[in-house]
Amino acid sequence: MQKTVTPLPRKSPEELGISPQKVIGFLDGLKERGLEIHSLMILRHGHVAAEGWWAPYAPELPHMLFSLSKSFTSTAIGMAVQEGILTLDDPVVSFFPEDLPAEVSEHLAAMQIRHLLMMGTGHDKDTMDALHQAEDGNWVKAFLALPVPHEPGTHFLYNTGATYMLSAILQKASGQRLLDYLQSRLFEPLGILSPTWQTCPRGIHTGGFGLNVTTEDIAKFGQMYLQKGVWQGKRLIEEAWIEEATGKRISNGDGGDSDWAQGYGYQFWRCRHGVYRGDGAFGQFCIVMPEQDGVIAITAGTGDLQGVLQCVWDHLLEAFLPEPAEAVERSSELKERLAKLSLDLPRFEPRSQLEAQIGGRRYDLEENGLSLQGFRIDFDEDSACLTLIKEEGDETLSLGRHEWSFGQTSVFGGADTRMASSFTWRSPDELLLTIRGIETPFCITMGVRFTEEALEIRHRFNVSFGGDEEHPIRGKAAR
Repeated sequence: MQKTVTPLPRKSPEELGISPQKVIGFLDGLKERGLEIHSLMILRHGHVAAEGWWAPYAPELPHMLFSLSKSFTSTAIGMAVQEGILTLDDPVVSFFPEDLPAEVSEHLAAMQIRHLLMMGTGHDKDTMDALHQAEDGNWVKAFLALPVPHEPGTHFLYNTGATYMLSAILQKASGQRLLDYLQSRLFEPLGILSPTWQTCPRGIHTGGFGLNVTTEDIAKFGQMYLQKGVWQGKRLIEEAWIEEATGKRISNGDGGDSDWAQGYGYQFWRCRHGVYRGDGAFGQFCIVMPEQDGVIAITAGTGDLQGVLQCVWDHLLEAFLPEPAEAVERSSELKERLAKLSLDLPRFEPRSQLEAQIGGRRYDLEENGLSLQGFRIDFDEDSACLTLIKEEGDETLSLGRHEWSFGQTSVFGGADTRMASSFTWRSPDELLLTIRGIETPFCITMGVRFTEEALEIRHRFNVSFGGDEEHPIRGKAAR
């Protein structure tokens, strides 16, 4: 039997006291800053006032949350505390006697669940690199083996490995993996269908990253927090936990204009203006605004997270009016703007005489950072088929000629993800490919310049954890 989901209720911005003009200003502000946003939802009084997706992103698509996953993990811990499965005072070492180092330091012994939640473990650097490098795939053992130079609770350090440990502890204490534990307690009540969560080599959900849900799912999560843990008349989590988790539990800076220095709760960031949020790399946001009775959900592909928040403060804070608005004319304009949102699709020349010469030819590539061995492209009237040749198997992508073509790809790592791709000719001998992972923040552009018997590929990711632009990839036509 297929499950049905009740979407969030909708009302016009005017009915909810939202200024259409200020929302339009927010959209303009994002564009002026050059911020790549993929989706937006603005809620007030439990209703959606404005929403939009920048094509080719779409409402039904899940999106990688990265560290916004942490806030969901924190919620699971709060539920487990509520059920008496564990307490915040429980020592971390008590759950993993078989994985402890030969000597347990005083600080490691003193580390409690609450310290994992507040990012106050006592480490002096993020532990994730050590976890990823664990040859036996035992991330718990790798975490416990690291030195803890500071007394737990006294030193803030953003530490994704700490959130992984919360997931591992929950699994140990409850007998359920994190995703399964939350299924009946959070996801099903909120109507979040088919969430997925990445796991470590030993099958424990990563906790600090790896969750994939839709924009409306993010908005529902934020609304549940705004409602102090109640959803459709049913209490999912205690109000006391909501207050504790979203309040300042540890100092992370001196305040000022940075929204990363206003204090940290239990996997939630404090913000300026009495706001709190969960957020993730490249602009995944769940912003909860208690004073305005509002929630803002955003997915994106940008490195300027502070810029996104600044646009919220500059435009959307004042959009929440004390009473219903009457800007009907601007409301119509806002509705039209939101319906036509799209990311720029590069369009230069649709065709080149070179297509007849290079179409169907294989080019063998030099060793490169993308692990590609060969390149081939076949042209059709309105599309092209790109074949990226790899040792583990060929990757075939459909490209639209000056329009998006949709399919699936593993170009962005891991399992196949939905993608939208297109091509254009920047010059008679340079082909420009645009490949978007539309369930991810990532987009790769490839400029492919052809000479008589060779090619050179210059590729760039819109966002990445490393450098944006890689070394050119060179290749020769196969004989």
